[in-house]
Amino acid sequence: MHRLEGKVAIVTGASKGIGAAIAKQFAAAGAAVVVNYATSQTDADAVVSAIEERGGRAVAVKGDVSKAEDARAIVDGAVRTYGRLDILVNNAGKYEFAGLSDITEDHFHKLMNINVLGLLLVTQAAAAHMGEGGSIINIGSSVTTMKPPASTVYAATKSAVEAITGVLSKELGARRIRVNGVNPGPTATEGSASLQGGDASAALIAQTPLGRIGQPQDIARIALFLASEDSGWMTGDTLIASGGL
Repeated sequence: MHRLEGKVAIVTGASKGIGAAIAKQFAAAGAAVVVNYATSQTDADAVVSAIEERGGRAVAVKGDVSKAEDARAIVDGAVRTYGRLDILVNNAGKYEFAGLSDITEDHFHKLMNINVLGLLLVTQAAAAHMGEGGSIINIGSSVTTMKPPASTVYAATKSAVEAITGVLSKELGARRIRVNGVNPGPTATEGSASLQGGDASAALIAQTPLGRIGQPQDIARIALFLASEDSGWMTGDTLIASGGL
């Protein structure tokens, strides 16, 4: 069923992991997808190729979301290519843990600039082109509730994402643009490779009622729900997708 037929979506940080899975899921549901990447053009092109091989429409657009000029260029590229913009998934993010004694200015600003400022800059640019029925989806993290050691800065950025989701849902609601979030639990991606094996992974699985680590496709299906009219009465909400952890 093509739940996004005729829609145009931008997925930031879509060259791999959760972003790539969302881009493919949206394309399969009928959307034309802008696959944003910052450095991994080969990976982004592979995502586009996979979509096109299945009859979908996609284009790769390079851009650093933490730079205002790049953020505008990503959005302008989508509108120029497909003539409109209906959906934005703010997935681009930096995943990096550091204990209190290891926190540096570089660590702080690197995470804050991509995870928070980048989300704001792309949303600012996208909202200017969105009309009634637009949907913005912010990818956060269940780290905000789990609060594991050494996650101080990362957890702070993702807590900011939750707050921004709520604020912007009220700010954009009058224009009938919905803003929701997804907080994935531990998910098997390149950015969280340390969670995919060994004692840490076993401990997480043991605490998860559904008995496994999440997969990118698990999150992509929830993002599709939030992008579609199936969630038309939802805004300002953040869904926890952690298998019960």
